[in-house]
Amino acid sequence: MNSINEEADRGPLGIAIIGLGGAVATTAVAGTLLIQRGEQGTTGLPLAEHSDLDLTPYTELHFRGWDLYDDNLHAAAKHHRVLDREQLDAVEKDLQKMRPWPAISNRNYCEGVVGAADSTETHRELIADIQNRLREFAAEIGGRVVVINLASTEHAIDPKETIYQSVDAFERGVEANDTSISPAMLYAYACITAGVPYGNFTPSRAADIPALRKLANERNVPVAGKDGKTGQTYIKTVLAPALRARALHVDGWFSTNILGNRDGEALRTPKSLENKITTKGDVLTNCLGYPVESHLVRINYYKPRGDDKEAWDNIDISGFLGQRMQIKVDFLCKDSILAAPLAIEIARCLDLAGRRGRGGVVESLGVFFKAPMTREGGAPNHNFAEQQLELLRWLHETDAMASHSAATPASDTVAA
Repeated sequence: MNSINEEADRGPLGIAIIGLGGAVATTAVAGTLLIQRGEQGTTGLPLAEHSDLDLTPYTELHFRGWDLYDDNLHAAAKHHRVLDREQLDAVEKDLQKMRPWPAISNRNYCEGVVGAADSTETHRELIADIQNRLREFAAEIGGRVVVINLASTEHAIDPKETIYQSVDAFERGVEANDTSISPAMLYAYACITAGVPYGNFTPSRAADIPALRKLANERNVPVAGKDGKTGQTYIKTVLAPALRARALHVDGWFSTNILGNRDGEALRTPKSLENKITTKGDVLTNCLGYPVESHLVRINYYKPRGDDKEAWDNIDISGFLGQRMQIKVDFLCKDSILAAPLAIEIARCLDLAGRRGRGGVVESLGVFFKAPMTREGGAPNHNFAEQQLELLRWLHETDAMASHSAATPASDTVAA
């Protein structure tokens, strides 16, 4: 089928969000509306200062999306209690007009979040519905669309299963309604086959399985992920390279998190928690150059905290003459306030990649993710400073390219 974005190279950008009624999504939508109304600045948006680039302006962003809950976005945002009363009141009417499309429901993959009954449509019917929604959204705004996954974490799967290894095997699974194909994978497949850029901000397996990664590379459709790097892991990828540069040895690193939002509730399910822990686990070895024998990560659902997450780290290090020292970090953060602007920037970058013909896995967006995808599925670079430099290099190089350049994308390899 023709790409949904094929005819639109300029103009508005529609961001279709999986999990539109969640805390991160409602914060992104409300925040963008406040910026568009001139009632808030762009603090916290990492690319706001790069106005020289051909990224779609925040004033030209539009939002739609899917959710398991059908609450309008004002009711959803009020429930999540991220924004203050004055901010919510300023965009109340706009948010009340926005209701999510029905999301794919499959409790085998996300039993920690209670929503509608499981979807009864075939995989092909679900894919067609996703694509029709995106096509209508693009027509409604007269522009392009991208998709960002902000849904709750799905259960872990075995990525070595045959169905995930090749495009043919995956598509046979689609035709057979194979239960090994998760909702996140269906959204990713629908986007890739419709030429719509896709970003996975969750730890769920989606476009990062070999079959969909290969399909995105073959069809030159930009994809990126996974699991947004917002809080504790962001701090780790800043601190660990600095400790390595001073030859300070990390003897142990204990990390714990408490949060009480819907994402935290989903992570109470061990199979979903497994995905989250996995995306956090590899960064220290990568940044330090050696495995930390005592590296422990804990995530705990604690309802009273809501979206105000606390990420606490104890770091034991050895210095000159074997002398022992400690570092304590207590990050009292607002989970959605950190995540929402990154989701917006990822969408703008994927759109730029699509307009410049730089499809496949966009490795250079790795700075935004805990477990960045790579084109061939190899190990990514986690060093934050190096990732940031690579992002800026890629942005300026991509921006300079003519629209709809050659179908074969230039290398997006992250600097070592």
